[in-house]
Amino acid sequence: MSLSISELENYFISIGEKKFKAIQVFEWLYVHKEKNINNFTNLKKEVRDKLASDFNLEFISIKRKEEGQLVKKYLFELNDNNYVEAVLMEHDYGLSVCVSSQVGCNMGCKFCESGRLKKVRNLETFEMVQQIILIEEDIGKKIQSVVVMGIGEPFDNYDNVINFVKIINHAKGLSIGARHITISTCGLVPKIEEFGNLPLQVNLALSLHASNDEVRNKIMPVNKAYNISQVMSAIKNYINKTNRRVTIEYVMLNMVNDSINNALELAHILKGMNVYVNLIPYNETNNLEFKKSERIQEFKDALLKCGINVTVRREFGGNISAACGQLRSKEV
Repeated sequence: MSLSISELENYFISIGEKKFKAIQVFEWLYVHKEKNINNFTNLKKEVRDKLASDFNLEFISIKRKEEGQLVKKYLFELNDNNYVEAVLMEHDYGLSVCVSSQVGCNMGCKFCESGRLKKVRNLETFEMVQQIILIEEDIGKKIQSVVVMGIGEPFDNYDNVINFVKIINHAKGLSIGARHITISTCGLVPKIEEFGNLPLQVNLALSLHASNDEVRNKIMPVNKAYNISQVMSAIKNYINKTNRRVTIEYVMLNMVNDSINNALELAHILKGMNVYVNLIPYNETNNLEFKKSERIQEFKDALLKCGINVTVRREFGGNISAACGQLRSKEV
């Protein structure tokens, strides 16, 4: 489940078989949800035996599930006894899953619970794919959209995340439309540039969270490597290449980044760009000192007056620590 269709085709060619067998395998894995290679009955026994010797179909497992209003949080145990979390959200437009991409995170954003555990390792592609498969299995329904916004920085695990997208997007994979898949990044400039060259219609979200370098340096260490000017230049190049609108994520932290002046600075940065701002009410945790902004509406109004498209993210799952910035990759 870590191989894209083209990688699986190359595998079959390398063992002297026809590449169309890759489609057959995809159908067994993702359409029929078959977990036993011996049951891939339209493949010859010797091919099934070869597959079984070269690959395994080990699955991660659901360790715990918590439920809130229109939201479920899943704690997954990986085969090496590490843990990650994913969140199922029920929207009026369908079911969405927020997927994790790493065990822990090295980005160190000060307001984020997920980054309190430093990165242990990247998730393999199959570990991301199986988060969706196991949630679909648990609820008996199909997932319509996916956001890679859980634990980890997706572009710090770039190759596995891109393979994940190719698998879940493929018609014989999980068949989730590219425009219903969003990848978030805190601003790894070289990977934004690389992502812009891919022939994928997948959405990009930038976690900006500050209107100037002084504030961003304090709350997001990544800004010392790639400052706002560098990140926004990469975003402009991405928009020019892809003609796709980018979401600008902005968590509202009380007395940190939520002044009217911050709103005006943000509007100046984004003026004329094909973006929209998603204001995120901060989800408070016991471990971090930040508080939810009391000026979200005023901030939004200031952006609107400057001609910036802006929405306020609907609050999901705060009562079960399943909200944005609250996910952990540690069993407690």
